[in-house]
Amino acid sequence: MIAQPIIHFHGAAGTVTGSCFLLEHDGNRVLIDCGMFQGSKTEKELNYRPFPFAASQINAVVLTHAHIDHSGLMPKLVKDGFDGPIYATAATLDLCTIMLADSAHIQEMEVEHLNRRNQRRAREPVTPIYTTTDAAVCMTQFQAIAFQAWHEVVPGIRFRFWNAGHLLGSASVELEVGDGGNRQRILFSGDLGPSNKLLQFDPEAPTGWDYIVCESTYGDTTRSEMSEEIRRSRLRDEVREAARHRDGALIIPSFAVERTQELLADLIILMERHEIASCPVIIDSPLAARASQIFQKYARVLQNGDALVRAMRSRNVRFTESAEQSKAIDSLHGFHIVIAASGMCEAGRIRHRLRNWLWREEGTVLLVGYQAAGTLGRILSDGATIVKIQGDDIMVRARIRKLDVYSGHADGTELESWVKARLPVRKAVFLVHGELEALAGLRQRLSGYLRPDQIVEPRLDAAYRLDAKGVVDISQAAPPPRIDPVQAGHRDWHNDVQALILDLQEQLASAADEKVRGVIIRRIRRALSDQLDQVGER
Repeated sequence: MIAQPIIHFHGAAGTVTGSCFLLEHDGNRVLIDCGMFQGSKTEKELNYRPFPFAASQINAVVLTHAHIDHSGLMPKLVKDGFDGPIYATAATLDLCTIMLADSAHIQEMEVEHLNRRNQRRAREPVTPIYTTTDAAVCMTQFQAIAFQAWHEVVPGIRFRFWNAGHLLGSASVELEVGDGGNRQRILFSGDLGPSNKLLQFDPEAPTGWDYIVCESTYGDTTRSEMSEEIRRSRLRDEVREAARHRDGALIIPSFAVERTQELLADLIILMERHEIASCPVIIDSPLAARASQIFQKYARVLQNGDALVRAMRSRNVRFTESAEQSKAIDSLHGFHIVIAASGMCEAGRIRHRLRNWLWREEGTVLLVGYQAAGTLGRILSDGATIVKIQGDDIMVRARIRKLDVYSGHADGTELESWVKARLPVRKAVFLVHGELEALAGLRQRLSGYLRPDQIVEPRLDAAYRLDAKGVVDISQAAPPPRIDPVQAGHRDWHNDVQALILDLQEQLASAADEKVRGVIIRRIRRALSDQLDQVGER
């Protein structure tokens, strides 16, 4: 009997981050992506847990692109015993060189700060997921593969890359598994870019598949018609409104790679056209500065690459490298724009910028990318009036604005068009990399082209056998999921506790007097006591 491939969804299943798909065939194991989980604390804790497979038994990794939610756990994979090749495009290799080192540095710094707090609390020290040394070792296993060039991973499995239009070097992965009449064709979309990207050409890939694994980040969203001029006009309006405060600042949390470069190019174009007043534009991210140099290297293969190079040379643009240069931003007078990572406000220098500006009415925070459930960016986007940053409660008085015209992801209509252009699909489409509403939205869109049983929404750690006749769910025979699937892609109890504490503090602060505050506290204690008694009776 001929063995059929098995696919495991160890990330980006019911949630947006942690992309990691394990393909098994004829005793070989290949990973497509090995990304870091972001979002709620429950999901991020998965980064510290053991992999749900033996790293030493993985033959190879095929990487779609450099974003940390797709590449960020590869140093851990190597640290845990993986010694095979990591296949990626040349640009992805270059970006991972800086991005994985930066990820490791952030982990080392955050663990150092946490251990200082733990020492004061008499708690055990923790170790980072991996170190800068681990990241450097990981990079020695990368191999650059050209777009559209077939490469055999192991006997019986070969692949080639197709432009995904999402990020410099981003790719969809075409896989052929098996031989002769038993060959199956599988397409992993990776992250797909929208049609209005400034620097990337539109996604492409062949037609006619057995299986497609398709991202669905914005599967329930239809954006308005977009063009370069419409995109810039909307950015222009946001900048003009923010600049009404002469001593204010426009703070833009942004992914350091691609989003920052797109924003920078458009801002300088608007200044050159005198559509916005000239002002300092500070890129407060060493990673973004290094990434911009890589983008310059590949400018000839980018759309509008010349505009990016011109923007980087503008006298209005300043990159900060050292911590001292970053801190000096706080002493600036007059309106200025700061672009800082991370895009979801979860780490990096953006936390300091927000801590300095959120409480000030003359500040504007412009969210320009996807904000995963449980992140600070999502909490701000949802209208929080007080947030906790680095242990401090910060009132939100700044204007919080959202501008979705710089998204790196295709919307629901574009995802539908991309899948439609790949037809026929003989067996099934797996919907991944999306929260529940997005998954449901894309399922509805595809229902006009595929039967209901052809559209599969895997849960975290689910497993499927790719039979000759179709997909077979074998999750019951696989190890149990690492977390309850309903916890993926949602706020968790940590978020709820923080929100409760902040709400309580706000209510107590606004109470009429000490007597009313005392009543509130006693009622809360009584409710907690009653709940504990009920739990004890069970």
